[in-house]
Amino acid sequence: MIIRQHYINKIKPFIGTDLVKVLTGIRRCGKSVMLNQLMDTVRASGVSDENIVYINFENMSNSHLCTAEALHSEVMTAFENKSGKKYLFFDEIQEVENWEKAVNSFRVEIDCDIYITGSNAKLLSGELATYLSGRYVEFEIYPFSFSEFKELYTSIFPNVSISELFNKYMQLGGMPYLSNIMYSPEPSRQYLTDIYNSVILKDVVQRNNIRDIDMLERIIAYMTSNIGTIFSATSISNYLKSEKRKVYAETILNYIKACTDAFLFYKIRRQDLQGKKILTVNDKYYISDHGLREAVFGGNMRDINLTLENIVCIEALRRGYSVTVGKNGDKEIDFVCEKNNMTVYIQVTYLLASEDTVQREFGAYRGIKDNFTKYVVSMDEFDMSRDGIKHKNIRDFLLMEEWG
Repeated sequence: MIIRQHYINKIKPFIGTDLVKVLTGIRRCGKSVMLNQLMDTVRASGVSDENIVYINFENMSNSHLCTAEALHSEVMTAFENKSGKKYLFFDEIQEVENWEKAVNSFRVEIDCDIYITGSNAKLLSGELATYLSGRYVEFEIYPFSFSEFKELYTSIFPNVSISELFNKYMQLGGMPYLSNIMYSPEPSRQYLTDIYNSVILKDVVQRNNIRDIDMLERIIAYMTSNIGTIFSATSISNYLKSEKRKVYAETILNYIKACTDAFLFYKIRRQDLQGKKILTVNDKYYISDHGLREAVFGGNMRDINLTLENIVCIEALRRGYSVTVGKNGDKEIDFVCEKNNMTVYIQVTYLLASEDTVQREFGAYRGIKDNFTKYVVSMDEFDMSRDGIKHKNIRDFLLMEEWG
């Protein structure tokens, strides 16, 4: 296990405040471990165990607590006659019916600090907006970055070369539990396939009452094979028609929304850099963990350009950037990353193997007059920086502390 200091540092300023700390992210990305690390942080500040309640609602032994009334009664009884601030840690809180009412009641009744996790973006909509509006702060947890993967993998296999390490990351992705099965290929593939199926069943199908599971699986298969490419509900509809399946564009959009709510995919909008406006058509989608794509559909090494793009996109989101695809006249910039009034532009390609490729990747920035940092990222070992545009090997780029 590694300490995910990046997240702890982000959450620390809110420890002890009355804002509910909400940890979201795809199933099995490490939210539960993060919750335990936060508990350790609280204990290290001098809080005793008698002032801490931790409940994992996916544990069957806690199934009797899956209503707001039962949870409220359990917590109030646990803290009876206890003095000082109370700390509540609830894992997979969406399993509790009307959980928002219980959480809001704790805020009102006792001096407490609350942390919750959930595997669906709908956790932060609907009722929550009514009961906890302006009283929570969200932290999205992602699978391991390459830096985190490197730290854990090399603790097990210390003599691995950096190129072999990155190849492993491209194939296996960043799901934390893989270290427990020593990153063995077949067990890893089985584990990742099981996560994928669990996300679809529990966080997409069941939570959205989807009946046509075959149609959903076809749409997900299309999206997964086309990560990082522009497509629309119409293009998916046409593809399904070719497979003798008729479906309305609105249904496709609803299914895609269900998948993004489950953090299986991330939608990246397109931005007109000249007009400074977000475009409303032809979004791109990237999968939350490229290891899931390899396990279920294969092709990460064959589609290496798309895999590298996916890795960079999720890393940018992990670092807290707002990410769009940039339209620069008739050219496209893979990622425009904005944070704290700063912008980082990123072009991703496999290899700068020809002069045409060099001209295309570096030339995408032609006409952009600002002084923000511009990168071309590839697998090349040699520095090809030019015209104020930085070229980085993707391994080095992912391990940089700051991009700006």
